[in-house]
Amino acid sequence: MSTAVPSALRVEGLGLTIGGATILDGIDLDIPPGSLVGVIGPNGAGKTTLFNAISGVVTPTSGRVLMDDRDITGTSVPARARAGLGRTFQTSSNFPRLSVLENVRVAAQAARGGSYSLLRFPRGDDAATAAAHEALTQVGLEHRAHVPAGDISHGDKRKLEIAVLLATDARLVLLDEPMAGVGSGDVPGLVERIRDLHRVKGCTVLMVEHHLEVLMGLVEKVAVLVAGRIVAFDTPERIMADPRVQAAYLGSAA
Repeated sequence: MSTAVPSALRVEGLGLTIGGATILDGIDLDIPPGSLVGVIGPNGAGKTTLFNAISGVVTPTSGRVLMDDRDITGTSVPARARAGLGRTFQTSSNFPRLSVLENVRVAAQAARGGSYSLLRFPRGDDAATAAAHEALTQVGLEHRAHVPAGDISHGDKRKLEIAVLLATDARLVLLDEPMAGVGSGDVPGLVERIRDLHRVKGCTVLMVEHHLEVLMGLVEKVAVLVAGRIVAFDTPERIMADPRVQAAYLGSAA
């Protein structure tokens, strides 16, 4: 009997064509559980589209997406979230008129089988609220718990997104440019929060990031996406030394 560990994420021949234009072209990826993987590539390479296809925002025209070896290609975004897939976007996404605490509590409540209630004031003794406080403490936002989410800084909004993921049951996390628009002073803290997701919570993390010096010091392997195709998938050291990468991406960014 096989004892092989299921892949946290497996993408097989993933393709997306829109209006005759090929956006994703036969992408194959196999990500073991507990991995921390970076995705890089020039603008327009298809990085966010790949995340959209994995998370269910768009439907691929070919190929499959499997999570824990279960085909999720045809499932909805909420179904994938219930299965343990968490996602952030290039621009911060939250409920700006709710407090920081309420934003995290709503996610924690849904993860525990409740509804996304935006009207019920969080009790101080329920499990979802306790989980929200714990997540905010982990990201250093407990002191901002009762501030409207729309009033906090961009860097703190990024921390809030991480807190939301920490408070849920996400096992596979897609981070789309988590450092975008973040001041240099907030970057080290965000890096540590991503490490918390990976090491402390044990999430498998797939991360798109344009700050190469941050990404290369954080991830274990890097996938290089060019014109909708993965041209290399290796350790950061080998990726940086790969002539194909230098020609297709690093050189073009210079």
